[in-house]
Amino acid sequence: MGSSVETLEFQAETRQLLRLVIHSIYSNKDIFLRELISNASDALDKLRLESLIDSDLAGADTADLHIALEADPDARTLTVRDNGIGMSRDDLVELIGTIAKSGTAGLLEKLKESKDAATAESLIGQFGVGFYSAFMVADRVVLRTRRAGTDSGTQWESDGEGTYDIQAVDDLPVGTSVTLHLKPADSEDGLADYLSEPKIRQIVKRYSDFIRWPIRMATERTDAEGGTTRDVDTLNSMKALWARPRTEVTQDEYSEFYQQISHDWLAPAETIHMRAEGTFEYEALLFIPSQAPFDLFSRETRRGVQLYVKRVFIMDDCEALMPNYLRFVKGVVDAHDLSLNVSREILQQDRQIRGVRRRLVKKVLGAVKDMQSKDAERYTKVWEQFGRALKEGLVEDTDNTEALLELVSAASTHDPEKTTTLREYVERMKDGQDTIYYLTGETRAMVENSPHMEAFTAKGYEVLILTDPVDEVWVDQVPAFDGHRLQSIAKGQVDLDESADGDGEADADKAQREQDFAALLPWLTTTLSEQVKEVRLSSRLTTSAACIVGDAHDVTPTLEKMYRAMGQQLPTVKRILELNPTHPLITALRTAHDAGTDNPALPEIAELIYGSALLAEGGDLPDPARFTRLLTDRLTHTL
Repeated sequence: MGSSVETLEFQAETRQLLRLVIHSIYSNKDIFLRELISNASDALDKLRLESLIDSDLAGADTADLHIALEADPDARTLTVRDNGIGMSRDDLVELIGTIAKSGTAGLLEKLKESKDAATAESLIGQFGVGFYSAFMVADRVVLRTRRAGTDSGTQWESDGEGTYDIQAVDDLPVGTSVTLHLKPADSEDGLADYLSEPKIRQIVKRYSDFIRWPIRMATERTDAEGGTTRDVDTLNSMKALWARPRTEVTQDEYSEFYQQISHDWLAPAETIHMRAEGTFEYEALLFIPSQAPFDLFSRETRRGVQLYVKRVFIMDDCEALMPNYLRFVKGVVDAHDLSLNVSREILQQDRQIRGVRRRLVKKVLGAVKDMQSKDAERYTKVWEQFGRALKEGLVEDTDNTEALLELVSAASTHDPEKTTTLREYVERMKDGQDTIYYLTGETRAMVENSPHMEAFTAKGYEVLILTDPVDEVWVDQVPAFDGHRLQSIAKGQVDLDESADGDGEADADKAQREQDFAALLPWLTTTLSEQVKEVRLSSRLTTSAACIVGDAHDVTPTLEKMYRAMGQQLPTVKRILELNPTHPLITALRTAHDAGTDNPALPEIAELIYGSALLAEGGDLPDPARFTRLLTDRLTHTL
């Protein structure tokens, strides 16, 4: 031993997480070995990569990288040992004594809320804190490690209750060993005999068979004469699943591999296995998950595609291979013609990698399209989970706009329960209709109850109901679908063919209304000049007195709020107040105005009409106290 023992406390949130992991998270305690083997594999990957950069890395021996499992029945210990990169003392304190990731509080909250064990286990895997699962099966855990390139090692020890001991240790080999002092087997509590060779083999086969490094274990055999021989067996196949022909891989093998690389307990919704040959050869094995990770829209979320070169791990979270809007896709790409010393910066500029990315994106979008046409139920589930992310592609990926538009599914006034695709909307359009109508808003209820909907509902026009925040952005980026223009019913002028009867009565009525309101509209525009840029008659209202609309290219109020929430201040956009010329309030206001503009109540009523229209669309009043006072005064005068 080196220096004296130092006792430190776990971070407060780490203590909470430990209690959850030990007592309530994992229903299947076998998972601890998968997590420890996965960590060991990562350490071997990192050493291999660092040794390529620094061939003289002190203490590193890459000739026989492997993971060893050692069971000691007498001491009741199970050790997982690797000769990988190892850790320094600071690494241990940062990675195990605390949870060095953002969003830990959010993770804890979701773990407490989760009623489903599989979901909870998935959350643990996503945050990379599976090491703590060792305390489910062990009373005490001792970790010894030495980082490659350093001369001394470190020992970390804890019973998982609140503190851990740490000290320097001499004469440790490079790598990490995790020794678990196991609890007694308890079938009622789900604790198997983890010193049993068949049990260890079963766990490795189920969870770690595709680890690229050999997982070895010394075993004793009794021969026919009663003698004992000791052999070292390799427990995993180490077969790169993506390198095998599709006809030789079962769906169960695909699912197991997906679960191993994604830490997801559910089977994937779709598997994409492809091979490209020619000037740039590669294999790809991609998966579309069945369920979105809870941090899909977090800034810290990572993309799930790993890059290998000739089966040598290069990097995970390879941004060059998959665009951000497909960050939920998991899998492996194994390129044959890249340098092992490739960096993220080089990948971003590599023409061949850009070509790979284009083909992968088309494959993923094509797979979702096939679901849509061949398995509507499965497509619907995938869209529910990942549709919001896919719609980000309409903003980011102009090369695939048409393919993405074919996938878009949205709520509409056609059906209160089912969503519709844009293609289905077009097929249902009324004769003579050449525009796809939509309305954005925070909720379906708010959109359906919007005054903007009234004429469309009355005349039987279908309107798409778009409530995702990204909808506010992409509808302005996409001018049309299949030759049909997309138009917000809350922007610009709306013409629902009022003169379709052909007798000219509608045109005559419209001309008469414009004449009747010729004096009121300019006066209202002047009176409300600080709030609106124009007051005009509406053709989209049937029951409401007024509504507020924007010009065709105006930023919507919701998008304006989003920009301001992100700290981007936009100039104030004045909008248009539209009046329903048949509403009793508006006709009474016109009559009162025609009688004389010196009536002091008229400006106040104008303010109330504007404020009511603002509230009806879910907007914020500029001066709620004044609006309330004016409304109270008006109501008092009516009693």
